[in-house]
Amino acid sequence: MLTRNGAINMAANSKTRNKTEKLLTYGEADKRYLGKEVVDVKLKKGMTVKELVDSMRYIGGFSAQHMITGIDILQRMIADKQSFNFLSFPADIISTGLRGVIAGAVKYFDAIITTGGTIDHDLARSFEGKYRLGTFYADDAALHKANVYRLGNVFIGQKDYGLEVEKRFYQIMNDIYNSKDYKKEYSASELLYEFGKRIQDNGSILRQAYLHNVPIFNPGILDGAFGTHLAIFSQNHDFKLNLIRDELKLSNISFDNKVTVAFMIGGGISKHHVLWWNQFKGGLDYAVYVTTATQFDGSLSGARLNEAVSWGKIKEQARYVTIDGDATIIVPIMFAAAELV
Repeated sequence: MLTRNGAINMAANSKTRNKTEKLLTYGEADKRYLGKEVVDVKLKKGMTVKELVDSMRYIGGFSAQHMITGIDILQRMIADKQSFNFLSFPADIISTGLRGVIAGAVKYFDAIITTGGTIDHDLARSFEGKYRLGTFYADDAALHKANVYRLGNVFIGQKDYGLEVEKRFYQIMNDIYNSKDYKKEYSASELLYEFGKRIQDNGSILRQAYLHNVPIFNPGILDGAFGTHLAIFSQNHDFKLNLIRDELKLSNISFDNKVTVAFMIGGGISKHHVLWWNQFKGGLDYAVYVTTATQFDGSLSGARLNEAVSWGKIKEQARYVTIDGDATIIVPIMFAAAELV
């Protein structure tokens, strides 16, 4: 129940607040909070991707506006000739047509950080491995009996993946082993450079990285078919994989470059490795992150880029954005709009 004393105290507190707090007029609120007006997108026949994206500049909601911000940051990072540009992504998207988009954009980046499965898929598809359209709603027991693997809604015949990776791995690895410049000990990036040299498919990420001298750092290289075959190969060949060497290279990149930027697709070890090494220079200067993960399970994949600011992995004053959405839709639009072809 409100007493007389309570009412007096409320009135006194109100007077005190009025002395210290200034209510915003509508005009002041307009200047502080109300920015650009949302503009309707008008489609027309024969629109190019760039025309579509330009028409979306003030689309407002929701992930689309974040994508527009991401394109702006992407264009700025590519235009900055003083920056060292990282591209990171997981393996699953290399089973899709997004592989071609990434392969075409390799030359705009200075380093790639990815996972073991990326090498499996790129190697298989660089030769005779055929990946086919499938469905998320398949009978997986029936697929298993038919020797068909399912990766989301991509179907892969057993011979197109496991057997193809095994065949091409030993074909290339034996050629490296018998070459006159064989070194006995390789870092992951050095070994993948040698594989890229021997792949003739220009749609291959390994091949494009070799052609443009872009190192592929792969801290999880042993996690997959490629890594398993490396372990088997090492049992009866004079071969060693030195994983520390690449970590020292990443350390040098961090300390030697004043400006570092990253375009990160998906999370996991590839995203974390980019962020981890950049904290030692004070954080990334530009960053774009595309994800479908939720932040509410505390995972790295779900963590928004502003969380990385708290760790010093992205600078407080950096330009960055997290874009929620499917990379197979968003990344082709972004790269096409930024003309990373």
